[in-house]
Amino acid sequence: MTTDLKFGIQTNGVKHAHSDAMPDIDTRFAMVRDSGVFDYVDKTPDSDQIDDFLKARDKYGLAVRAGGWFYTLGADEALLERNLELGARLGSVVHNTQIKLHHADGHIVTDEEVMTAYLRAAECGEKHGCISCFEVHVNIWSEDFPRVSRVGHMLESRGVEFNMTLDHSHIIFKMDNPDEQSIFDTDKKIASGELVLDPFQPGNVIEEWVSAGWVRHCHARTAIPNNPKNTLAHHPDGSVGRGIQYPFIEPRPGEYHAPWSDEALAPWKEGIRILLRHRATDPTAKLGQIST
Repeated sequence: MTTDLKFGIQTNGVKHAHSDAMPDIDTRFAMVRDSGVFDYVDKTPDSDQIDDFLKARDKYGLAVRAGGWFYTLGADEALLERNLELGARLGSVVHNTQIKLHHADGHIVTDEEVMTAYLRAAECGEKHGCISCFEVHVNIWSEDFPRVSRVGHMLESRGVEFNMTLDHSHIIFKMDNPDEQSIFDTDKKIASGELVLDPFQPGNVIEEWVSAGWVRHCHARTAIPNNPKNTLAHHPDGSVGRGIQYPFIEPRPGEYHAPWSDEALAPWKEGIRILLRHRATDPTAKLGQIST
């Protein structure tokens, strides 16, 4: 473990206000540098943006330490290797990897298929010098949280290190949330004791993953139990967003569509404290960076 923990920002979040137009790449790097807050930017750029990212990286002295993308098994294996190679070219040490729930042929991916995909990604990452970290996220295989532990133990039983990205907002927003807990029978798993979401409770799933030593990368975006649905964002079918972000500081009038409470953020903050306590006290902890 190094004592130097890095903090970065995903470049799509580099704006002064949500309503602002997205600044060009050079401007975004300048804004990040001028903030004096961040050590790096986080992005896997599109092919037509790579040269601009390389120029801005060198111009402003900001590493592109992490990136990420989403992949369909049976279709995107070559894309994942290309992105790992690109990450290494940019100087990234980790690549956040989202494996979609459904295989290219339509079936729900199995634990064995996820494990095989991880082994392939780990081999590619070692070859190119950029580590693939499988993320906890909604709408992908890992939204069924016990599967993450199963795959992690399956890999370890084969002598393979498991590296994951923790974004525990996807856990916190399901607390006290009947609609969300109906997905993957999360409510039944909670009732049976198989799954504990609350980070203040013994045996909670965040503590489980962190204590196992699996978390190499982290995405820090705040959420609260039963997080308000995003009624300001609509999908093409008219449905609203699931709501997995909550303001970290009190919004000004008109900036947010629901009441705000600092106390409601306590579970999310405890999730981060679990991770940071582990990193501060376990000499084998491997968390290297946190992207906001």
